[in-house]
Amino acid sequence: MSLSNNPLVMITGASAGIGATTAAMFSNAGYPLLLLSRRVSLMEELGLPDCVCVAADVRDREAVGAAIGQAEARFGPVDCLINNAGVSRLSRLEEQDPEQWRDLIDINCVGVLNCMHAVMPAMKARRHGTIINVSSMAGRKVYPHHDVYGGTKHFVHAITEGARQTLSQFDVRAMTISPGVTKSDIEQTITNPNAFEFWSKGRDAMDGGLDADVVARTMLYAYELPQSVNLLEMSITATRQEF
Repeated sequence: MSLSNNPLVMITGASAGIGATTAAMFSNAGYPLLLLSRRVSLMEELGLPDCVCVAADVRDREAVGAAIGQAEARFGPVDCLINNAGVSRLSRLEEQDPEQWRDLIDINCVGVLNCMHAVMPAMKARRHGTIINVSSMAGRKVYPHHDVYGGTKHFVHAITEGARQTLSQFDVRAMTISPGVTKSDIEQTITNPNAFEFWSKGRDAMDGGLDADVVARTMLYAYELPQSVNLLEMSITATRQEF
């Protein structure tokens, strides 16, 4: 059992970038954690206390459910879900391998749905809980080379707002955070050279963009607001981000 009285926080895509930084931030604040990604060794290397690390693909509903059961047996119910897992796969639609469309949709959309579906009923029953879905500024604006990726992030906004309206009567919160260009390893999932040139030019113009710990700190702040307060949408960019 956890030595902390704080409730369980679940973070997907927790092996690197925003996910790993958020895990460390919430751990330092005293929260027990359930961390999910396909690279369990990287999560274990974080060395966080009161932490269950599970190699699970968010596209696999059964694996997600099993991971939640494992962590809840130790720490009690998931009180906060941070849906962070995602891939970029930037490209113009007509230049993109259609197989990448499925990858984008299954991870960025279906993966979000799977995790929300796994925790929402219990949150409603307890009349307590918070879901934070990590979107992108590409979910608020339309950018070149972001065709399908941007579509998946617009989906995140729509599904979060739909869930928020449903959950509000149960005192459960649903929030969206939309970071701009952030220092992470997401660039490793950009395989189209034209898209990478566009993205990296913007990144370099703002000295790499946001530090991931700023995004993590924003989510921690939003979560620790009173349960009666819902910070619906958070858009955060480097000051120098022009687009």
